Amino acid sequence: MKPLHALILATGIFTSTALLAHGDGQAQSAKGPNGGQLHQAGVYDYELVVAKDSREVKENPVMVYVTVHDKDKVSTAGATGNATILAGKLKAISTLKPDGDNRMKGFAKYASAADMKVVVSITLNGKAAEQTRFTPLARSGQ
Repeated sequence: MKPLHALILATGIFTSTALLAHGDGQAQSAKGPNGGQLHQAGVYDYELVVAKDSREVKENPVMVYVTVHDKDKVSTAGATGNATILAGKLKAISTLKPDGDNRMKGFAKYASAADMKVVVSITLNGKAAEQTRFTPLARSGQ
């Protein structure tokens, strides 16, 4: 095999492996360092933390930690965002605001439910909006 062909083949294999390892945001569903569900959103990792034991619909916190490579904190100063929560027939929207080094926080009326789905969209200061979807209380993700 010619050296150029070997280099092209090796680069293709490495790139494919790296993409599969990190996921596309929908496939990745790991537990994050703050106990929430971790998903990729563009180049960032968002960790969604919601109330896990709220049996009735009430005002509960919604927090999203923003990192790169699941560990390097990304400043949320000047960021804006929202989380749309769907559980059963209920829909709630939380406005997320910077709260600490790399955290966005808001509140919404929701109950903890296994079928809960959450769409998070965050626009970091000077960057394009990034969005991802979560199933934070699904049995397979917790």
